[in-house]
This record gives sequence, structure tokens and C-alpha cells, in this order.
Amino acid sequence: MDTTQLIYLVFGFVIALGLLLDLGFLSKKNKIVSTKTALIQTLFWVLIAMGFFAFLWVKEGSKEAVEYLSAYLMEWSLSVDNIFVFIIIFSAFKVKPHFYGRVLLIGILMAIVFRIIFITIGVALIHQFHWLLYIFGVFLLYTGYKMFASTEESEFKPQDSKIYKFLYKYLPLASHDGNGKYFIRENGKPAYTTLFVVVVLLGATDLVFALDSIPAVMGITESKIIIYTSNTFAVLGLRSLFFLIRGAVSKFDYLQQGIAIVLIFIGVKMLAENWLNMWLSKETQVIVSLIVIVSCILGSIIYSIIYQKKGTPKDIFVEE
Repeated sequence: MDTTQLIYLVFGFVIALGLLLDLGFLSKKNKIVSTKTALIQTLFWVLIAMGFFAFLWVKEGSKEAVEYLSAYLMEWSLSVDNIFVFIIIFSAFKVKPHFYGRVLLIGILMAIVFRIIFITIGVALIHQFHWLLYIFGVFLLYTGYKMFASTEESEFKPQDSKIYKFLYKYLPLASHDGNGKYFIRENGKPAYTTLFVVVVLLGATDLVFALDSIPAVMGITESKIIIYTSNTFAVLGLRSLFFLIRGAVSKFDYLQQGIAIVLIFIGVKMLAENWLNMWLSKETQVIVSLIVIVSCILGSIIYSIIYQKKGTPKDIFVEE
């Protein structure tokens, strides 16, 4: 067994064990997740991710380990934007708090499967057509600029999304949650409940965010295994992170600008790849990327706490 096979084996074992412990001991079916439980779950997934970081350091060396850490932090920070949209989706379809955990888990597992497909295709294309990195770089520059310059967030209405309109047109939809079911029969006819719609919207929403996050991670590393693992650990921790910060996420008013700076930095790095390789080693570039990511994310959160400008829209939050 070579090193790559060993890393995949350990990764699969850690994910399986993590899900078993999370679902078997930390989560209870159809129970409202308290802030304390969410904190424990968040720390649990962060510790697992950091444990894998230590494993990579031992087996692959510092460069690959720091690339993984940078990619993980990049994905983790971008996940905060997902959470705000998740909150709006739950509110729009009046999902009961005790169904949150199960619905989020299914949506996130769907997102992981689709991300693996995206990553596999993306890495294969870059290995075949390296110039695609420059296109990704321009895309990240544009996305980062639009994100940074945005002064108002357009209100997301799930019922106006193309995904919902497609489901509404082609599937028989029920107007309720079916008491926790995804598929029911009404008047002898099959129908899909609002929980089914929410799961599909969660998975689709994450795919939209993946269009930014996956190219961004490819700007940090071209290693397929590092992209796979960093994405998976970050997305698996999204469920507990949702419960932990759903009441505070909208107070991070300047987090969007922090993420935008990171995207712009990575875009510039991708476009200037040849020049950077002449002056800086790969190890130095990875360390610089990590410093920029951590500084921008922490700086924007701290700045948001000190200079709040919008406050929290209380009407979209469900009290425990």
C-alpha cells in the first residue's frame, strides 16, 4: 500500500467514525440542538480536521499539511455565507426546529457527493489544460470585486429560485412537512413534502457556493486528495456550525469583505503563478496564503463585532 492509498484509507475511516460518533452520541433524532451541543459538535469536527492535518504532516510533510489547513480554513469561512442562506430557506418553508438536524445532514451529504464529482472533473481538466487556472483566476477576481463592492445583499427568496420552480412544475408538492416525512400520499396520490423541497434547495445552494470555493481551493493546491479532504471536513462541520452561530451570523457585517479580499488574493496568485514561482518557493507561497486567509477572516470578524452596522434581523431566527 502506497502513501496515497493509506491517506485515502485513513480519511475514509475517520469520516465513517466521525459520522458514527456524531449521529450516535452527539445528535438525537428530531431534537432541537442547543448551543452547548452545537459547540461540542463544532469542536468535535474541528478536532477531527486538525487530527487529519497532523496525520498529513507526518506522512506527507509540512507543505502538503499547510496546503490542507489553508484549504480547510478557506472552505470553512465560505461556509458562513451558506448558513445565512440556509436560515432563509428554513424560514421560508417554516421548517420546525426539531427537523433542522436531519434535513441539514441529508442536504450536506448530497452536497459532498456533488462536490466530489465537481472536484474530480475540475482537477482532471486542469491537469489536461493548465491554462484553465488563469480563467479561474479571472473569475475569482471578478467574484471578489463584486462581493467586496456590494453594499446591499439582495434578498434571497427560495420560492423564486429556478430549482423550486422546476420542482413545482414537475413534481406534486404538498404544502406541509408530512410530520417529518419527505414523501407522502394525499387522497391516494403521491406528493413530496416541504422537507423534501428544503433538502433539494440546501444541496443546490451549496453547489452554487462550490462554484466559488472549489476554484479558490485550486488556487491554493492542485492536489486532488487535499481538495477532497479539506472540502469534506469543512462541509461536514457546517451542520454544527449552523446551530452554533445561526443567531449571530448576520452580525458579521464585514465578513463578506474579508472573504472577498481572500478571493481576490487567490485570483491574483493564480494569474501570477509563473512570476511567483521565480521568486518564491512553493512552501513560502503556501505559508503566505495561510497567513492572508487567517488574517482576513479573523480581521473581518473582529471588525464586524466592533463596528456593527446592520444588526440582526430577528424575525428569521427561531428561538430554542
